[in-house]
Amino acid sequence: MSLRICILQTDDVRPEFVERYQGYGQMFVRLFQSQPLAADCTIYDVVAGQYPADTEHFDAYLVTGSKADSFGSDPWIQTLKTYLLERYRRGDKLLGVCFGHQLLALTLGGHTERAAQGWGVGVHQYELKRDESWMSPPLEALELLISHQDQVTRLPEGAEVLASSAFCPFAAYHIGNQVLCFQGHPEFIHDYSRALLEVRQAHLGEALYGKAIVSLSRDHHGPTVAEWMMRFVATPE
Repeated sequence: MSLRICILQTDDVRPEFVERYQGYGQMFVRLFQSQPLAADCTIYDVVAGQYPADTEHFDAYLVTGSKADSFGSDPWIQTLKTYLLERYRRGDKLLGVCFGHQLLALTLGGHTERAAQGWGVGVHQYELKRDESWMSPPLEALELLISHQDQVTRLPEGAEVLASSAFCPFAAYHIGNQVLCFQGHPEFIHDYSRALLEVRQAHLGEALYGKAIVSLSRDHHGPTVAEWMMRFVATPE
């Protein structure tokens, strides 16, 4: 039996990328298709005000990445925060990636802001701080593709750090068996990260751009994180 996942899509890919990559929701659909626990995903464009009907039930709600700031005042962001807080209070399982990771932290009492460290791009390595039952298969260290200039700087009450680095201390966290979030992008592939880097090359500067391009020679653990997510969703409260 498939786990039902509601994907709350918070951005569109650039127009020139649509034909090849479709969208962030579809990136997650492809990602979950590659791991052993079956997932049946439905995508809602929350920027356009799309949300599930009250009669629909999902095993988890996943908030995607976005170019928007989690601490922004856009009406759609405020609506999404209200929706997520309601889902949390109902006991629903919540997953967050990049913007979603930050927005859930902020919604549940943490803090996010523009990072003094600047842009994080390319493949980044994190030290794993915990070994939970759903973190299978196990890893000695976590490597993920990243693209962010904001970070969580204070976790919500009750949150526990799962992955950390000097650059990003709160790179992944969970709250019991209900909330699981990652700053990195398990749904990204190397080609998409390379395309984003090329678009942002002038903005990033040659040194950071060059370092990020070199990092793309390393593999990443996106498929493993996808399996962790589904095992987390399947874990009883």
